[in-house]
Amino acid sequence: KMEEFLNLTQLKTSLKEAILLDYYTAGFWWAKEMNFSLIQLSGFMDLLNFALENLSNKHMTLGDNLKELERAMAEIGETESEERGDLNLFSIEQAKAIIDYLVTSLFKHYKAYEYLFHGRREEPVISNE
Repeated sequence: KMEEFLNLTQLKTSLKEAILLDYYTAGFWWAKEMNFSLIQLSGFMDLLNFALENLSNKHMTLGDNLKELERAMAEIGETESEERGDLNLFSIEQAKAIIDYLVTSLFKHYKAYEYLFHGRREEPVISNE
């Protein structure tokens, strides 16, 4: 289902698509294990997408991306609290866990993701093996 949602059409031959599917699927299951509500799950997936798009489309440095993530997390809490009357979308503990997850899943591997999106690659040679 995630493959269809992300519109990944070359999953069997594209390393980039396979990595993106893994990134989003792992994030989704982590959030489910955290027992996030549907709204929290949606907000978390938005944060994953936001951080990855900052890297892939905006070519942000690691430091700039971390600053933007901090700002985005604060805005998500404010926006959702105004709409639903809650204090925050995520609790302090959940926010800390999200930051830890993003550090582990994306930011520790930032150079590899930069290479994935911006590195020069030769045409791949694919065989039946």
